[in-house]
Amino acid sequence: MGNTFWMAFGASSLAALVTATGIYAIRHFEGWGRKYSIYFVCFAAGVLISVSFLHIVPKSLEMNASAPAYLLIGFLLLHLLNRFVTVFVCERNPDSHYGIGLIPMFGIGLHSFIDGFVYSVTFTVSIFTGTVAAIGMVLHEFPEGIITYLLLLRGGFREKTALVLALLAASLSTPLGMLVSYPFISAIDPPLLGSMLSLSAGALIYVGATHLLPQAEKEKAKYSFLALGAGILVAVAIVLSH
Repeated sequence: MGNTFWMAFGASSLAALVTATGIYAIRHFEGWGRKYSIYFVCFAAGVLISVSFLHIVPKSLEMNASAPAYLLIGFLLLHLLNRFVTVFVCERNPDSHYGIGLIPMFGIGLHSFIDGFVYSVTFTVSIFTGTVAAIGMVLHEFPEGIITYLLLLRGGFREKTALVLALLAASLSTPLGMLVSYPFISAIDPPLLGSMLSLSAGALIYVGATHLLPQAEKEKAKYSFLALGAGILVAVAIVLSH
């Protein structure tokens, strides 16, 4: 149990570090960050979608026969969260920092906090399940840090203020979510854990398929499809090696 906790905490802390690296990159190497962050998006999408279908969903089915229903619920919950944030932003004045900066920041912060729950769930199931989920999750934190920081700047915040808010919302919230959720998740029985694993899979599929992939299609980077394919191949190799 101790090893499980430290693995989950280490992975969530790594995610926070990668987010902070994304913020640092866009602050000091803006051209590089804008040009190459899309490849992290594509690779992460390939990993998240593949490991969800090839390992996390089958594993949740082994633990709970009702896993498909929880898979759908997890997908829909993330969709509703995204719709809520989008509608709230659209109803605000687009020139106001409340619309462009703060509201998306809170949405990203909540999403990152939920990511912490996913680390707790997947590593409690097994070290391997947590590891394959963490690979894609950690990689998508890099562009998420960039996006959060840029949105706050566009909202009119000073650079130092945007830096602090981005770190709090997109970076530190992930290990915080893991620390808050782990004591409860580590104590539940396998069938309930299976349902929570399936909820996590639904959330991961949503992030990969409806959040990351549309960004890749919008950017139309030259090698984006290769990055997506590389993510899929890495995920397949990891699952088959297990």
